[in-house]
Amino acid sequence: MNATITKDETTPEDDVVPLNSWLAVIGSALGAFMAVLDIQITSSSLRDIQGTLGASVEEGSWISSSYLIAEIVTIPLTGWLSRVFSTRLYVVVNAILFIIFSMLCGMAHDLSSMIFCRAAQGFTGGTLIPMSFSIILSMLPPKKRPVGLALFSVTAVFAPSIGPAIGGYLTNTFGWQYAFYLNLLPGILLVAMLLKSLPKEPLQLGLLRKHDLPGIIAMTIGLSCLTYTLEEGQRKDWLGSEVIQFTAALAVLFLILFVIREFTAKEPLVNLKLLARRNFGIGSFANTSMGMAMYGAIYLLPLYLGVVQGYNAWQIGQVMIWSGLPQLLIIPFIPKLMTKIDPRFLLCTGLVLFALSCLLNGSMTHDYAGEQFIVSCLVRAIGQPLIMIPLSTLTTAGIEREQTGSASALFNMMRNLGGSVGIALVSTLLIQREQFHSARLGEHITGANLHFQQWLASASAALQQRGISAPAAEHQSIGLLAGQIKTESYIMAFNDVFLTLAIILLIAAGAALLLKKPEGTAAGGVH
Repeated sequence: MNATITKDETTPEDDVVPLNSWLAVIGSALGAFMAVLDIQITSSSLRDIQGTLGASVEEGSWISSSYLIAEIVTIPLTGWLSRVFSTRLYVVVNAILFIIFSMLCGMAHDLSSMIFCRAAQGFTGGTLIPMSFSIILSMLPPKKRPVGLALFSVTAVFAPSIGPAIGGYLTNTFGWQYAFYLNLLPGILLVAMLLKSLPKEPLQLGLLRKHDLPGIIAMTIGLSCLTYTLEEGQRKDWLGSEVIQFTAALAVLFLILFVIREFTAKEPLVNLKLLARRNFGIGSFANTSMGMAMYGAIYLLPLYLGVVQGYNAWQIGQVMIWSGLPQLLIIPFIPKLMTKIDPRFLLCTGLVLFALSCLLNGSMTHDYAGEQFIVSCLVRAIGQPLIMIPLSTLTTAGIEREQTGSASALFNMMRNLGGSVGIALVSTLLIQREQFHSARLGEHITGANLHFQQWLASASAALQQRGISAPAAEHQSIGLLAGQIKTESYIMAFNDVFLTLAIILLIAAGAALLLKKPEGTAAGGVH
């Protein structure tokens, strides 16, 4: 946030917050919600989009990857650019551009224009996420920040959960284009609220001359290559692909250069020294773990329902909604709860509940379908709000006003990077564990196995009764058995990956215990 915002307008020391401040917080949270929603809203309609545009699966993956790469690159730039162009101008212009590119995505008639518009949508929408966080930290006093962070948590944990459901419904009912047109009306409301509430500030174009150009270049190349490597690695056989070898090497090289630059520059793009602070460093680790588990689970559940159970986009959305909608009922009570209970305890409880939901999904069978997911989704819906609000409050405790831009960029970037790592991790583990279980099950399919011989004879006899010749019936029976082995090995692999996510969350819960206790028992005591 721009340091020229006056204290009377933005940081009242008492409990009275001007109406404009609340409008700014709500409006910016709406923008962040839209930006995060668009990460997942295409996940359940990607096949429809690919079909319309005539794209292959590999080509179609860029519809999601281009958005993620652009978003994660723009997040660290927001602190500096918002000071250059002023918070009001910077946020409003990016919100308007986000709406425009959303509409253009819905109008795209070929893959190239879709990828370009999705990248532009990610670059402008990615601005709205950290700026919402910065506005909360800058325009609300410490005692009121948990309320603002509760609104922000809706964007961080509710939007990804509800995205596939909304995307699936719009695709099945109206067409995939409406998943993008959805941004128009809330986008207009968002721009109106920000124009009304954010104070006018002078531009500081002189800061353009003080840019950290080496840091910007190193960060852009490093994060772009890292995100591409994580998104495309499994699809291209990781280091078995020369392209992945090249992008991975560039990511390591330029991210190392970026870290060195930020620690040595007089005016760094992002203050990485914040990570050395106890609460911010530990909180960022927990936030990364949260991103890994949240986006990993959001990736796994629709994949399981589609591959194993044959669900369509809307059916998948109906299951996913159980982990989304209940959060809206819980989130409003978290700030009040934080005044009564140590935020660290709430955070650990939330992480354990999220881990429990993954453990519940770690013992699935071939009969495990929509209704069986309700309990685990509800447990997750209770746990996630208990994570995000206390985590944001504890991590940003004691952050100076002039550091809110860097803090916001780092905090949100770590969660998004965690999401990319999580999706790459679960997709790789899923393939490897499926191959492992398939090989183990195949070891038991031998001529000496009496159960196999009995099953084969029974299946062949049933097929012969339908008029199929004996040799063809035996061949088809073996094919049916191979399909069953494939399905069972997939289910076992899904179980393994859900258990892995549970372990990651439990490690994060252990780390959260090391967070410094806030002053007093109330969240508002965090200064």
